Amino acid sequence: MKSVISKSELAILISKIQSLVAAKPAIPILSNVLIEAVDDQLVLSVTDLTTSMRCYSDAKVVEEGAIALPARRFFHLIRELTSPQVKITSQTNEIAEVVSGSSTFKINGMHKNEFPKLPEASGATQIPLPACTLKELLSRCAFSAAREDSRYVLNGILLQVVNQKATFIATDGKRLAKVSSQIDVDPSFQGTYILPLKAVEEMIKMLDESEEAAAFSLMHDKVFLEHNNLILVTKLLAGQYPDVERVIPAETSTTITLHREELMTLLRQVALFISDTSNSVRFLFENGQLHLNATSSEIGEGHVSMAVDYSGDTFEIAFNPYFFLDILRHSDDETVKFSIQDSYNPGVITDSTDAFFVIMPMRLNETTPPTKDLDETEKPAFA
Repeated sequence: MKSVISKSELAILISKIQSLVAAKPAIPILSNVLIEAVDDQLVLSVTDLTTSMRCYSDAKVVEEGAIALPARRFFHLIRELTSPQVKITSQTNEIAEVVSGSSTFKINGMHKNEFPKLPEASGATQIPLPACTLKELLSRCAFSAAREDSRYVLNGILLQVVNQKATFIATDGKRLAKVSSQIDVDPSFQGTYILPLKAVEEMIKMLDESEEAAAFSLMHDKVFLEHNNLILVTKLLAGQYPDVERVIPAETSTTITLHREELMTLLRQVALFISDTSNSVRFLFENGQLHLNATSSEIGEGHVSMAVDYSGDTFEIAFNPYFFLDILRHSDDETVKFSIQDSYNPGVITDSTDAFFVIMPMRLNETTPPTKDLDETEKPAFA
């Protein structure tokens, strides 16, 4: 293998895939990056066996070939180079030579055949969505997914395709996000897929705000995404996603319009007065006012208020302010609708889009009647 590429272009490729390289991989080859020089392109591939990424850029290829090199060491070396051009050669299958200006480096690698083969997308069903739309759908639900949950499927995003509509759902048991979009596919096509959260986060990073269609394709056990010069393929999570519909309130008795930015500002203020052992803020609704209160014996007290269009009986409910803030950040519009049945059942937040957010309340005090599947430690309700 012998190829020459711009140092800046190579650095850009590295920045797109480096987060997928595991610090402590299950097998040694997974800490490597596969470098291929083919068809006047330099192609870099990494994988953790669940999610794989491949990116490419134009390069001068004198001799085609491939080699797997220690990813982090190679990435760090390229970032430290100062010459505008980098020449990468490999006369054997185990040693690569990197030349930049007057500097020469030799890196021990591994044979390309030891690197896992990336799956092919042949036979996959493509879901046509603009890059900006897919990015928004994934971004507006991924924040609600569990990060480290023993229920493996909650560490993923549920995708349901039915009746020419794609719906993405994520929950960690304490909040839920549900977003959807119409898609132009065969009306008979339908399916359920659980996308790993790590793969979804990589998809969000690789997508941009353009109206150009992203090549988003589905198979029974894999999902593919190709956009610009980057390809991602991920295996789907196996298992049964919880029936989240049963905890979404069928009806609510009260709907209140809230100014989103003002509420976010007040929540950030009052959240400074919660502790790790009492991480809740009380929402007190009374005629024309919403009062937010937080009290901590270690820190102190915080009390803030805002005007709201509420005229019913006074009632109080408690929420984790950070979960509420997450939902508000991923909502659109100047105002949002907050719907609630009572102090013990989930609250629903909506805006003018198809997005639908649910947040579980926290116990107000020890004498409060217990909520089904909910206790002081916020036992997950969406299970």
